[in-house]
Amino acid sequence: MAPEHDWSAALGERVSLRFRIGEREGRPLFSDAVGVLSDGGPDDGPGTVVVATRRGPVRVDREAVVALRLVPPAPPRRASWSAVARLENLCADAWPALVDEPLGAWRLRAAGGYTNRANSALAVGDPGLPPDVALDRVRAFAAAHGVTPRLQTPIGSPWSKAAQHVGWVLEAGHAAGAEVAVLVTDLTAGEAVRLPAEPDADWWSVGGGPAHETERRILTGGRTLGFGVERRAGRVVGAIRAAVVEDHLYLSRLETVPAARRTGVATRLTAAACAWGHAHGARWGVLQVALDNTAALAFYAREGWREHHRYHYLIPGGAGPR
Repeated sequence: MAPEHDWSAALGERVSLRFRIGEREGRPLFSDAVGVLSDGGPDDGPGTVVVATRRGPVRVDREAVVALRLVPPAPPRRASWSAVARLENLCADAWPALVDEPLGAWRLRAAGGYTNRANSALAVGDPGLPPDVALDRVRAFAAAHGVTPRLQTPIGSPWSKAAQHVGWVLEAGHAAGAEVAVLVTDLTAGEAVRLPAEPDADWWSVGGGPAHETERRILTGGRTLGFGVERRAGRVVGAIRAAVVEDHLYLSRLETVPAARRTGVATRLTAAACAWGHAHGARWGVLQVALDNTAALAFYAREGWREHHRYHYLIPGGAGPR
């Protein structure tokens, strides 16, 4: 029955899927799943599809599917701005800038230009000043620390609107992406996993080693850290950085060597980091992915991560990206 379905048109779309799960007293039993449809990962069997539901991923053999139809997108559930602000501050704590100064509820950050996250003013809350005056402070701070004046602020937020009202614009064209999705997931207990608290030479080897001391200081800064490594036949094939801040696990620097991609390395590293985070008191996971990184977005959707909100980077009008 499954070959009759138009899988190519349904992949990447929100669907309603009905599939056989067994039988009772000679009568077939069925279940349903609603969510975004994707092909299974390398750890799944051939012919497996994944439905990213609100409760997590549901894996189904195509041959078990008896009905498939496209359904409209679910209405967005926007988190409150206070929840967005808390999550953004947790992420900032997990990726600490070398300089981090408060401006009311804003955070002025600098780290020698390494990553937008650590070299921007995080605008989530009241800076305690009129918007134009606060943004002048952002410019002055950036000039004093030799970085581009840049604002990181949630898309559609009152702080973003206030900055755009006085002439700040989207930082288009930056290699890291000017618009970013913040993804979250629920954590559950898993098999005990130990992650070293310091990155060793194997961990650094996946990304080619730290480019400079600033990168090393940011990646090893924070409270509770874990650095996971995946090895195969004695060779390092992947790495991940995990940080626990309060009740959240923050994941970053998930990398797989080119020869080992699409072989389940990223799935195993993510699962190990989530189990480690849960064991260290985290109840939820959070990470950030640029919207132009479609491969990463698809991977995390298959793993059950969902979008919480988006943020973008704004710069003063007339200033090009650096």
